Amino acid sequence: MNPTRLLAQSFRTLPRYRLRTAFMMLASFVGAAALTLVISVGEGAKRKTMNTVRQLFGASSILIMGSGTEFMGGPRPDAARFTIDDVEAVAKQVPEIEAWDPQQAMPAASVRHGDATTKARVLGASERFQQVWDRGVVRGETFDLSAVNGSARVALIGQSAARALFATEDPLGAEILIGQVTFKVIGVLEVFGTDLHGMDRDNEVVVPITTLQRRLMNVDTIAAAKLLVRDQDQVAAASKEVQRVLRDRHAIPTGRPDDFRLITAVAVQQMVAKTGRVLDVYLPLVALVALAVGGMVAAALMLVSVNQRIGEIGLRRALGARAEDIGLQFLIETAVTALGGGLLGVAVGSAGALLVAQKMHLGPVFSWKAVLIALVASAVVGLLSGVVPARRAARLLPADSLR
Repeated sequence: MNPTRLLAQSFRTLPRYRLRTAFMMLASFVGAAALTLVISVGEGAKRKTMNTVRQLFGASSILIMGSGTEFMGGPRPDAARFTIDDVEAVAKQVPEIEAWDPQQAMPAASVRHGDATTKARVLGASERFQQVWDRGVVRGETFDLSAVNGSARVALIGQSAARALFATEDPLGAEILIGQVTFKVIGVLEVFGTDLHGMDRDNEVVVPITTLQRRLMNVDTIAAAKLLVRDQDQVAAASKEVQRVLRDRHAIPTGRPDDFRLITAVAVQQMVAKTGRVLDVYLPLVALVALAVGGMVAAALMLVSVNQRIGEIGLRRALGARAEDIGLQFLIETAVTALGGGLLGVAVGSAGALLVAQKMHLGPVFSWKAVLIALVASAVVGLLSGVVPARRAARLLPADSLR
């Protein structure tokens, strides 16, 4: 029989068995939707993560984390003190250091303006905040050295926090209350999005480090510091020197572990890349398992269909249809049904990926690779699941089928 006629016959047959067709399409629909969603969101998340790593660290940066700080999961009673003096000593003794910025944080401080209240992360930073962290203001201005030395009550506000407190009102020049201390908003921070932990970095307020220490937290320690190295090829050597200086200052004897932690961009990028490779393998594998299970369901349904259509098969054989024609028709029916479900799954999976991306601020996530993999996988699973029913239908003898 002509392949075009076989294809037309298959399309005419599918509406006659609506329930069976719907269940077969559902099986491939779920797998294709899962594949499209997982691959699209995974690629978007990896791209967002690498962009965040580059923004937070950069190729020529070193991050020093004090032990037992809020950045490391909460303070310990025996945690070593990490101070601005430590970082100043490092900057003086390690000539590769170009710039540095200390940080302390209040993870969820109460911030108010008029009747509006929100919980925001309050960061303390130096006048080098913009240079070191590569994040400036879109409106207003940043604070300077005199503001840091004088513990000025000035603040830079993130755009999420600004919307929560001011709605459509202009925050520049307005006053906000952090705890019981009044601050004047002098700048609106550039959009950052979410960080590696899924935290909204636009829901934060940056104030001079000395103001945070003295007026809000009553501490003289810092949680972390970021160092910029002049030559990115010297990051490894500079890290060793930073470690030596801090161990000497903290009087750590040989054989004892550091009471601080050094993180370089290279180490973070390697960790992110390793995690990405694991996700690239296991998440699509789960979706492929779902698609394979759907294929087995489709095969079972087509076997039932063969039993239900024995009379039809016998009649067509008696009228001259070859065994190959009967087998090919069932194979086409299974493949077309699976591919139809796959197309619907790709559409729903892409829409779901878009919603997840908007929720997680991942940016555009549409992936032609995800679409191609989902459709090819659906077609292949459909063809494979149709092989057994097609062979069984083709082996039926006309006399036995009509009996």
